[in-house]
Amino acid sequence: MSGLCGWASFAETYRPGRKQIADIAAKQTLHPDAHLDKEATTYCALATIAFNKRGYVYKDETGMVAIYGYLRIYEPRIKQLVHDKGIADALLELYQREGSDCLKYFFGHFSIALALKQQQKVLVAVDRMGVNNICYHFQDQQLLFAENAAALIQTMPESPTINEQAIYNYLYFHVVPGPDTIFTHIQRLSPGHFLELNGLDLTVGSYWQATFEREFEELNLAHLRDDFYTTLRASVQQECQSKPVGAFLSGGTDSSTVTGILREFSNDPVRTYSIGFEEPGYDEMEYARIAAKHFGAKHNEYYITPKDVVEIIPKIAASYGAPYGNSSAAPTYYCAAMAQADGMAKLLAGDGGDELFAGNERYATQNLFAKYQRIPKSLRENIIQPLLLGFPKGDSVPVLRKARSYVRQAIIDMPARMETYNHLERLGLDDVFERDFLGRVDTGNPLAMLTSVYESAQCETMLNRMLALDFKITLADNDLPKVNTMCELAGIEVGFPLLHDRMAQFANRLPVDLKLRRNRLRFFFKEALKDFLPQAILNKSKHGFGLPFGNWMIKHDGLKELSHDSLTNLKKRQIVRPEFIDRLLKEYMQEHPAYYGSMVWELMMLEQWFAHHVDQSGQSAVQPQPTTTEVT
Repeated sequence: MSGLCGWASFAETYRPGRKQIADIAAKQTLHPDAHLDKEATTYCALATIAFNKRGYVYKDETGMVAIYGYLRIYEPRIKQLVHDKGIADALLELYQREGSDCLKYFFGHFSIALALKQQQKVLVAVDRMGVNNICYHFQDQQLLFAENAAALIQTMPESPTINEQAIYNYLYFHVVPGPDTIFTHIQRLSPGHFLELNGLDLTVGSYWQATFEREFEELNLAHLRDDFYTTLRASVQQECQSKPVGAFLSGGTDSSTVTGILREFSNDPVRTYSIGFEEPGYDEMEYARIAAKHFGAKHNEYYITPKDVVEIIPKIAASYGAPYGNSSAAPTYYCAAMAQADGMAKLLAGDGGDELFAGNERYATQNLFAKYQRIPKSLRENIIQPLLLGFPKGDSVPVLRKARSYVRQAIIDMPARMETYNHLERLGLDDVFERDFLGRVDTGNPLAMLTSVYESAQCETMLNRMLALDFKITLADNDLPKVNTMCELAGIEVGFPLLHDRMAQFANRLPVDLKLRRNRLRFFFKEALKDFLPQAILNKSKHGFGLPFGNWMIKHDGLKELSHDSLTNLKKRQIVRPEFIDRLLKEYMQEHPAYYGSMVWELMMLEQWFAHHVDQSGQSAVQPQPTTTEVT
């Protein structure tokens, strides 16, 4: 991925060179025409590399500034300072004056580095929603950082090994969630976080966390609707600076909304792009066509094939700095490539709407389970549970079986209750993993991570805690890297208007009753748009951008061969039990290809990643990672 990278040390034993920083930058771009901007001094070297010219590096006698992406400042006093002195000098002065507190003025989707020579300080930060990324390594008073962890490994004093805990977490979450990376001694900044090198010491901390206000207030729906439209239009308009700009269009409420608003800023019909699947239950092109017709868009379609998937799998594995197991990366790439071939400079995506306005089915599901917790504890524990769960052969009676299943899940505390459908939880760790591997990892780490984020959310309600959790796990760790990486691989810029700062602030101030009302998802969002979007789209059930990989794999020889070969090679890694892999391919996939296909994909992409990033680069064998602590 393009982005910001750098080196810094105030120790006398280190002296950077332009070649070193150029090597890091070259390792982290997917685009052959990327533009490199770099500067170096005796204490710091910074670079941005961007195929879309969004990088900026500045150096003077005071210090250095590097910005990647779009940095926005709304505070009038700071805007005036920028107007008077220019962005670089203003930011350096602001950092001198306020230290890391200066980050509270920064909005947008960016990564930034500020360095002060006299004060011997370097500040590196990423935006609040985690659209941009920074991975870093600090050892012997030397700091290295880059967008992609894999870009750092060739320049580190000691070659890192593979982080076994990250492998386990990957198979739990389908991605490697931050702040860990797949490599030992390389960490990743979480959204709204910074690192600061002060002399010879490094501190990592948070400068922003989502705060949910007015959770129980009754607000005027008409006034909110006006504010929403104003914010939505401004958010889309700010993403239209690159021309020409089109839109992903899945036929869901988010992409359809972005398409409709984009029309207001286009002289010509909006160009939209959709991916279809020749597989029952997966194709949503009907809804994309409805939205395109409704808004007068010039619609473009491509039906992805199993052969396309076979071709893109190695490229996906090579593109990510860690194993990435979300199969919707494949249709995302082909959709972006279609737009790039059509002459688009930028695509707008609808990511973020579900997490801001409560659009995921699990929010309604967990709300139903939470109702059980409102029954008096003595009644639950002394009467309902003993009678219901203790009833002989209760699972053989359909009504009782359903009630028992409900209670068994309802008594599990959040957020663990959301993971009851997790593959690993259902299959059993001892059956999936090699015993030695399992003994070297903390199997409770994923749930501890979820619990930490869930409980630290600045709110009182279960719904907003789930939204805060999804800001990190679903968006920053999963969906945003998917769209960013695949769009760059296709050679096109991407914008996320629904993740604009003002839009996030608006959504976080909505009362929970306007997000989820009587288990109606996106209540306010749909009410506000009921005269804007086609009724068919407002009323459609949630689907997503899923790839029918499991169904295709059992029928298509190329996919079957690639997946079988990959999983056969994975047996040699001593991570997953060979017996489980055989059972997965020969039994589970035949019984339920749609469900178990996602696990085959995750294991295949793990092996594909190893083959490209470890075997080809000669990285060391798997080793455990020492415990690290992130300061918040």
